[in-house]
Amino acid sequence: MPTKASFRRPAGFAVALAAAITLATALTGCGSIGHNRIKADSETPPSPAVVTQGAFVSTINRVLPSVVEIRTATGLGSGVVFDASGDIITNAHVVGAGTSLDVLLSTSPEPVPATLVGTYQPDDLAVVKIDGVKDLRPASFGDSAKLTAGDVVLAIGNPLGLSSSVTEGIVSAVGRIVSEPADHGSPGATLPDTIQTSAAINPGNSGGALATLDDKVVGIPTLAAANQSAGGAAPGIGFAISSNIAVSIARQLISTGHVTNPHRAALDVSVTAVVSPDGAPAGVGVVTAVPGGPAAAAGIAAGDVITAVDGTATPDAQALAAVLAALSPGRLVSVAVTHAGGARAVVHVTLGQLPGS
Repeated sequence: MPTKASFRRPAGFAVALAAAITLATALTGCGSIGHNRIKADSETPPSPAVVTQGAFVSTINRVLPSVVEIRTATGLGSGVVFDASGDIITNAHVVGAGTSLDVLLSTSPEPVPATLVGTYQPDDLAVVKIDGVKDLRPASFGDSAKLTAGDVVLAIGNPLGLSSSVTEGIVSAVGRIVSEPADHGSPGATLPDTIQTSAAINPGNSGGALATLDDKVVGIPTLAAANQSAGGAAPGIGFAISSNIAVSIARQLISTGHVTNPHRAALDVSVTAVVSPDGAPAGVGVVTAVPGGPAAAAGIAAGDVITAVDGTATPDAQALAAVLAALSPGRLVSVAVTHAGGARAVVHVTLGQLPGS
């Protein structure tokens, strides 16, 4: 089940405002900043802090050239160069419904026009493409399944329009299921298997790189938790789409422009919210069940109310989406149902696959 915290997407930041913040930063930080110089001493081994600093610098130097800034008519975000042909992974909510896309490489002062290859909204992923650019530096993507809590990671992107910015943190948890809000014309999504990190993720980081100190991109930073009581971001709680999901979806979009195998389970029903007499969520009402689909084959029909799947309560559509996001197509699960006549039953459903794009 997803965390109960609310979330905000760190993208869609207006270019004009980003420029203003960049200017303000330049005005207040105009002093020269030098790099620390460390003198080697053959008699004194380097301290762990020095080794860590060197690892940070090495990873930044290797990964940063693969991270780009993506500009649309309404805002900006980040992206990661996927291959030498010019394909770039980013978030679907970064590109939005924009038809005019520009990519700013870390090695060039001038933006390059880009075209949209395809998007897959359920995983909030997209691929854009630039042509005619030589010497691109594709990122090296790692196996996100090998991550463990405590791994040191760097978030690399363009937060608040500050290009080529890096923040540092650790992997706080893996396998999180989070729901991101709908905004700016984007429908929102329930994301499975996300990486929680303490590395700061801010507006403009979306679509960038979450990298380990062995120079591997293991995630695509996507959203941050919001502190509702304080009215802002919750410090140190950000989420990234795992690289294994991002790479799979990107390869399908590049190959055909569509996603045919999203690896996500589905009941093949459309649902609506159902509330109890006191107004509390009471389950998800089935509006339609696709004939021959998993739910229909198990006897679930329009008018039924689904109250649990695989032993987990589904008081609302968001909870149902989160449960399904954690399950695999083909799995046999129990589904608790209240039929239209009031009778309760537990049926067994072989899950189908979420439709592609």
